[in-house]
Amino acid sequence: MTRKVYLAGPEVFLPNAREILDRKAALAREAGLLPLSPGDLEIPHTNSRRERAAAINAVDEKMMIQADAIIANLTPFRGIAADTGTAFELGFMCASGKPVFAYTNVARDHSGRVSDLYGGAVAYDAEGRLRDPNGIAIEDFGLADNLMLHAGIERRGGVLIIGDAARDALYTDLAAFKTCLAVAVEKLR
Repeated sequence: MTRKVYLAGPEVFLPNAREILDRKAALAREAGLLPLSPGDLEIPHTNSRRERAAAINAVDEKMMIQADAIIANLTPFRGIAADTGTAFELGFMCASGKPVFAYTNVARDHSGRVSDLYGGAVAYDAEGRLRDPNGIAIEDFGLADNLMLHAGIERRGGVLIIGDAARDALYTDLAAFKTCLAVAVEKLR
């Protein structure tokens, strides 16, 4: 029986989305998995943008229910952290008790990216807690993203592969995806 894997990530927003999604799907098929991708969904006709958004959500959730596992691209998107939609999808799959795997193409950890955001103006307080210039605590666990994502993956026996792609190839470099895919195939046997 061929295992179905849901391919989550911000690639659907790229100008060359179809090309990247097709490359990832082809790699998943070559590895013996059946890829399910939000870029492949057929959205029923709707009468408003809000109805269209609800229809996309419904189709995505249906695909996740059909999937046996997820591979999520947690490369920071439009900021210092993973795409919020991808974070939802990862949480959905975790809550469904399905195997979860992820990768990022940014090697700098979450607290390092927060520090970069503030120009390095972060500091430890008297209790040893890292804080931003506004006094707000920063997760400082050396994880790739928020602890709920990174630790949630690992607690379930999954992996989060850390890549280090060139800045202009953050969403097109598939080296970390290929490594994650190989781990997922092995664990899904």
